[in-house]
Amino acid sequence: MTKINYKDRLLMEKAIYYPLLLSVLEYDRKVTEVSNFKIKTVYLNLIENTMNLVQRELKKVNDQLRKGNMKVQRELNDGLFTEYNFYHKGYFEVHRYYNANLRNNTERLLGEFLHKGRES
Repeated sequence: MTKINYKDRLLMEKAIYYPLLLSVLEYDRKVTEVSNFKIKTVYLNLIENTMNLVQRELKKVNDQLRKGNMKVQRELNDGLFTEYNFYHKGYFEVHRYYNANLRNNTERLLGEFLHKGRES
């Protein structure tokens, strides 16, 4: 049974997903730079603006984690699951995430950030 409340767990999960999202966007940026698009600057700008938005949100999350005496640390990945250590107000817990769920949630989050970027 976890001692982490729902709100703090959501915050800690953002500390998992935002770096994953940044690595996906960085990969996409590199692929787009070498691709054969006719007007690739539009796509590069979209990717870079989205990366900036995610980085700003990640900074907020990291600040909140620090204030709340919380930390998330990525540990081993066995191909199916990735383990994360959650340090929460003096407690330590290990959480395992199914890699397919990490990918699916990162994809969903990417869609949300792309829509946010268009609204701004």
